[in-house]
Amino acid sequence: MNGLTGKVAELYNALEPDLKVTARHGKNFTLNSSTQSRLNAIEGLNCISLTLSDKALLKSGEKQALVTIKGVDANFQRITKLDSVLMEGFNGVGDSTKYFLVVGRGIGDQLGISDASYSRDVQMFSPKKGKSTSLNPEDDLVQLSGSVSGQFALNDELDYQVAFVNLQTARELFESEGKVSAIEIMCSDGKAKHVQHEVAEILGEGFEVKNRYQLNDVLFKSLETEKLATFIILAFILIIATFNLIGALTMLIIEKRKDIKTLFSLGADIKTIQGIFMREGLFISGIGAALGLLIGLLVCWLQIKFHLVTFGSEFIIPYYPIEIQAGDLLKIFLLIMGIAFLAALYPVRVFTKTDLVHSRTS
Repeated sequence: MNGLTGKVAELYNALEPDLKVTARHGKNFTLNSSTQSRLNAIEGLNCISLTLSDKALLKSGEKQALVTIKGVDANFQRITKLDSVLMEGFNGVGDSTKYFLVVGRGIGDQLGISDASYSRDVQMFSPKKGKSTSLNPEDDLVQLSGSVSGQFALNDELDYQVAFVNLQTARELFESEGKVSAIEIMCSDGKAKHVQHEVAEILGEGFEVKNRYQLNDVLFKSLETEKLATFIILAFILIIATFNLIGALTMLIIEKRKDIKTLFSLGADIKTIQGIFMREGLFISGIGAALGLLIGLLVCWLQIKFHLVTFGSEFIIPYYPIEIQAGDLLKIFLLIMGIAFLAALYPVRVFTKTDLVHSRTS
C-alpha cells in the first residue's frame, strides 16, 4: 500500500505544484505586482507560476470534446514535469507567439488527432462574456484556431479532461485579460509548510492555500483507508494464528507440572512462575515476528530488485510498486507482541493457578 500511495503521488506530482492558491469565492482574481513581490520574498519559495483554467470546446473536423483549458506561463515547466509525461510531440505551450496545445491522450483519441487521416489543427470555442444581441450563435463564441504540439499520458482523470495552452492564449480565449484562476508555487525541500503559512498570511482569508496532498485529499485518504483496512484484516489473521500459541503454552504448562511443583516447593511464588511462562510465550512470538519480518523484507527486496509481480502492458505502472517504511515494521512488530501478550495471558494465569492449587492440596 505504501508503494501504491507513493507511485500515485509521483504520478500526480508531474502536474501538481507543491502549493496551489485559489480564491474562496469566484473563479478568477487579479494578482497585483506588489503582492507578487511579497510572495517572491518568502524564504523557501523558489518559483511562482500563474495559471488560468476554464471549460472550452475543442473541435477537430467533425469530432469535438469538452475539456478544461489550462493556460500556463513560462514558469509552469519549472514547477511541474509536463515534459516527463509527454508520450509524443513536444511541449509548445511555452511559445507565446503561437496557439499551441498539449492535450491528454484521451482528448487526442476523442478528436482523432492521433490518426493520420485527421489534421492536428483544432478550433477552441468559449462563450463570450456579457449579453449578445446577435441571432447567430457563433457570434456568441470566442473562437481561436490552434495546433496540437503534443500529447501527455498520466491518468484517465487528466487524460480525458485537460489541455494546456500558454497563459496569454487562455486569457484571450476566456476574455480574462490580467486574470488568473490559481497561483502555483514550488518550494524548497522541507519548506512547504512554512511557505504555506506565510502565503496564507499575506493573501488573507479570501484565498485557499493547499499543498499537494490537500489538492487530492479524497484520493490519498482512500489509499490510507485501504492501507488501514489491509492492516486490520491481517491483524485478524494474526489473532487466529495465536491460537497456536495458546495451545503451545497450555501443553508446555501441562508438561512442566512437576517442575512447577518443584519451584513452588523451593519458595517461588505464583507471580514468578507465571512470569517464566509469559516470557516463554513472548520469546516464541518474538522469534516468529523477527523471522516473519525478515522473510517479508526479503520478498519486498526481490520485488523491488527483480519486479516479480508485473501488470499488463496497458497499465501506466508496469509492476507492483513496493516501498518499505520503518514505521510500518515497528507497528507490525508491536501488534504481534501485543496480540501474543494477550494470547499468553489466559493459559498462563489459568493453568498455573490450577497447578499451584493442586500442589497446595497435595
